[in-house]
Amino acid sequence: MSSLQTNKMTNYRWVICAMLFFATTVNYLDRQVLSLTFPGEGGIQQEFHWTDAQYGTITAWFSLAYAFFMLFAGKFIDWMGTKKGYLWSIFIWSTGACVHALCGVATESYLNVDDLKAVHMLNATGDIALAISTVSVYLFLAARCVLALGEAGNFPAAIKVVAEYFPKKDRAYATAIFNSGASVGALIAPFSIPLLAKYWGWEMAFVVIGALGYVWMGFWVFIYKKPSENPNVNAAELNYINQDADNDAATTKADEGPAISFWRCFSFRQTWAFIVGKFMTDGVWWFFLFWSPAYLKSQFDINPTDTLGMVLIFVLYLITMLSIFGGYLPSIFINKYGMNPYAGRMRSMLIFAVFPLVGLFAQPLGNAFNNPWFPIVLIGIIGAAHQSWSANLFSTIGDMFPKSTVATITGIGGMAGGVGSFFIQQGAGALFTYAEDTNMAALGFVGKPAGYMIVFCCCAVAYLVGWCIMKTLVPKYKPIEV
Repeated sequence: MSSLQTNKMTNYRWVICAMLFFATTVNYLDRQVLSLTFPGEGGIQQEFHWTDAQYGTITAWFSLAYAFFMLFAGKFIDWMGTKKGYLWSIFIWSTGACVHALCGVATESYLNVDDLKAVHMLNATGDIALAISTVSVYLFLAARCVLALGEAGNFPAAIKVVAEYFPKKDRAYATAIFNSGASVGALIAPFSIPLLAKYWGWEMAFVVIGALGYVWMGFWVFIYKKPSENPNVNAAELNYINQDADNDAATTKADEGPAISFWRCFSFRQTWAFIVGKFMTDGVWWFFLFWSPAYLKSQFDINPTDTLGMVLIFVLYLITMLSIFGGYLPSIFINKYGMNPYAGRMRSMLIFAVFPLVGLFAQPLGNAFNNPWFPIVLIGIIGAAHQSWSANLFSTIGDMFPKSTVATITGIGGMAGGVGSFFIQQGAGALFTYAEDTNMAALGFVGKPAGYMIVFCCCAVAYLVGWCIMKTLVPKYKPIEV
């Protein structure tokens, strides 16, 4: 009996995957605090007199800062090591999340004004309102940059951990599981953040959610070790993890593969394929993450603190949870049809790239029936398709690059995704303000609805365009040879 128990494979890799899931959940909770405290009565927009363009600027520059830091975050994780690198990452982003709570006090102190929440300050106009909005925008930008610095390390670290703890055939599924933390975070957010803001103030929402990261750090210190050094991973599981190795050096660093210099990474078509995939599609997810509450307020006069508003956002991200099955689809192509991992992922990504086309109908149906459920359900489908696409896109790195470079390539791609998000956030905010001010007409809509229709169309076709370019750059499976 003891012999059978000794030979039975442990499954500690799934404990590690659960930790990645919780880290990503906290990551997306922190990101969403701003979007859920921005619109509505007593929200940040009212207190600081922001326009859509200013809000778009804040979310855009967060994306750009995230992009810049992602360029180096992967290399930092590869250099620092997974355990310490992840700890530094979540410590910085949790601190950055909490710092947002000080922006109101800092604005009052800088301008030497009384309580910004006072009625006469909420109704301020002219130079006073302009000064409040300008100073607060810069302060929030600074806080968002700290948040971006820390959050830039999450995905490079998580993808590197997946490459360490899972064989290639399981990586897309493991990535889909931890990546679903983004959807779970978004599910929790509408029933927690608005209520925190409503009863304790928007400042406390940033503090409470930000502090969750410190809790995660306490667990990570004791839970994570490399597979070959982890007493909770037995020989059977270690062999399973390293089944892709060409030799039996599973317990050595040989499986890490040769190191590739940062700048040399840009000489590979595989790197550029990943860059394109991230650049074309990350901004779509971030647009809906940052703008969905504002969209409901603008188009249907529904506040995030309203019961209906909370339910709508919850359902939106509940639908995105379907993405957990998206990571399993390549396994069917690999195991049943004998495809190599890259071919199976690209076939799956093509399927997922078709679903966002439903976004073309979101604004027309919502407007025609004056019902928010139509766009919310369709946006949820886009979100599910994006997360499925993203899980497989991340896994293509482990297919083609040595483990020693996985975090670096993830960081480079994340940079590209952040740049793409910068353009869509900045463009959307400016477009919505312009459309509202000029009563712009486009695609059968007038005013701000016309602006939303334009952005929805761009989001709908982004995945197919990105897939076509990726397929052109890397038509067949071709691992990096150094």
